[in-house]
This record gives sequence, structure tokens and C-alpha cells, in this order.
Amino acid sequence: MKRGHANLPLHGGRAPRWLFQRMKLLGGSITEVMVMEAGADGFLKRISDPFWFQCFGCVLGFDWHSSGVTTTTCGAIKEGIRGKEHELGLFIGGGKGGTSRKTPDEIREYSEKAGTDGESLVYASRMSAKVDSSALQDGFQVYHHSFLFTRSGKWAVVQQGMNTESGWARRYHWLAEKDQEFVCEPHSAICSDGSGSVLNMVASEADESRKVTAEMSRMKPEKILQELRLARADDLPLLDMPKRHAITIEDINPDRLKSTFTKTYEQQPRNFEALLGISGVGAKTIRARSLVGQLLYGAEPSFRDPARFSFAHGGKDGIPYPVDRQTYDTTASIMEKAVSESKVGESAKLEALRRMERFLRQ
Repeated sequence: MKRGHANLPLHGGRAPRWLFQRMKLLGGSITEVMVMEAGADGFLKRISDPFWFQCFGCVLGFDWHSSGVTTTTCGAIKEGIRGKEHELGLFIGGGKGGTSRKTPDEIREYSEKAGTDGESLVYASRMSAKVDSSALQDGFQVYHHSFLFTRSGKWAVVQQGMNTESGWARRYHWLAEKDQEFVCEPHSAICSDGSGSVLNMVASEADESRKVTAEMSRMKPEKILQELRLARADDLPLLDMPKRHAITIEDINPDRLKSTFTKTYEQQPRNFEALLGISGVGAKTIRARSLVGQLLYGAEPSFRDPARFSFAHGGKDGIPYPVDRQTYDTTASIMEKAVSESKVGESAKLEALRRMERFLRQ
């Protein structure tokens, strides 16, 4: 599918109350009709497509190129269907900032009534957040996490990170497939303008690095530290990366690594996913271990940015971007039917249809 590009600048502030109230009404109604049309599982598939998600946010009237389209659209959907979750078979937990920390409790509460495996869903929520904050080190700090799931146990994640230095945001989309893989190319898509500095431990080509990193966690710390101390400083230039990945002797100082090696050795993680799931194992631990694994065992991590495409079109500003016409027409058709059958006022219907008409003219 061909997509154009539009940068996503990091914007502060909140959506005006008058706008968010309307977004809740329209977003909730469209979501209801989408579930009627495609089922709750079908809605997850659409929400995990960043092209569809961005279109949805624009239809709701939010600023087309702002980072806030992610947080506000997710919030509008969550609030728009509040009280109707069990009727729809669609449940949404999490949100921005402190709200994201309530996600496990929200999942368990919904799961208990819906009859789904709450703990496996909590694990999926936790691991998706851990991957995008620790295993994928792209310079973006995750601050928004929305977890959506259905009565069948399928789930999707929409989360976003910020890079305050560059002034850009990055949105991560997940869609649970059968036997969902968490640590090898797990995303359905990542949308960004690119960050320039990435350690990607969930890339397919980093498989050996993941294996070695996990194996080292099961080895006695003294053995690893002994080998590391025997490594000559002259060996380090062999690890030279592009300038943004410069490595110094401090990065793999044995004394600094002793405590983290000891902690993970005591838990004996069976693989990289188990290692990543250990409480307290974060970005610094993963980066240090990947460097040690490369130095001692030649297992190279990946520095490939997994962002496969950027946001794909304008919105209320009317700036043209090349789009996939077939996908766009299908989305607009479903949206038009959703709005025409929804429970919103005539003025909101009319404005939504006008926005979609402008989209199609592009």
C-alpha cells in the first residue's frame, strides 16, 4: 500500500472542551456503527492501521498534523462508548500519562465480566509497552498507552512516544495475531518522521543478539565479567557504529554491570522475552547487554529504524498528500454510512460529511 508522508510535530496543551465533547459524541457513534458493520474484531483491525486511525482523527475534527490526534482520538473513543462496552463487546483501557498506569486494573475489571483471560491481556499490555520503551530504543519516551480488546480475547495497542529534543512524536500500532510474537517484528506499523538513533532489539536480524543476551543472563556473572575484563581496549574500535551509536569503555565497564548481571542471573530468564519482562530491566540494561554480547560473542544487534511509513495525509488544513485511493474510498464509504446512521445531531453529521468530501477531493 503506497503512502505519502507528513511530519507529526509534538504539540502541547489539550483539546478545547467544546471540541472534545463533540469528538466523544461523534467518535462513540461511529465506533458503535463500525462494530455493527465489521464486528468488534474488525474494529481492532482498523484501529491498528495508522492510515485509518489518522483519517478517523481528522473526521472527528482534530488538528491533522498534531501529536494530540493520538491521545485525543483514543480518549474520545474510550469516553464515547463508556457504559456500552459489554453491549459492543469492545473494551478500552489506558490513556495518557497517569491514566496509562491504570490499564492493568481496567483490563482485569472488564475481563472478569466479559469472561476473557485478564492476566494474559495484562501481560500483552505490559509487554507491548516494555518493547517500545526498552527493546526498541529510538529516542521516543512512551507517554500514552491505549489497550483495546474484544470478548474473543483479540487485542490491539495504540501508544505514542515523545522526543522533546527533536520536537516530534512517534505512534506505535499493535494488532494481536494468533501466537502473537512480542520480540521479533511485533508491530503492525510504526508512524514517525524518523529519529536517527535506534537500537532495535526486536528486528528480525537481531535474533542472534536476543539469544546471546538471554543466554548471558543465565550465566554466572563472574564468568562474563572475567571475559569482559580480558577484552582489550584495542578491541573496542571493532565495535564502531555510526557516530550516533558511539561506544566507549564506560558503556561496558564490568564494575557497572555486576549488579544487573547478578539480578537477572538469579531469575534465570529462559529467553529474551522473559528477560525483558523482568521488573527493573529497562533500556539501559538491554543496551549494555547487547553491547557485551557483541563484544564477546559477535552477536550484532540491529540499528534499523522499524518505522515503515509516516502519516499519510492532511485534514482540515486541506494540504494535499498522495494517498491510496481505494483504501481511502473504502474508509470514507464506511464513515459516511456510520455518520448517517449514528445518533448525533444534524450539524455534526453535516460537518463530518464535509470533511470527508474534502478528503476525497485530494
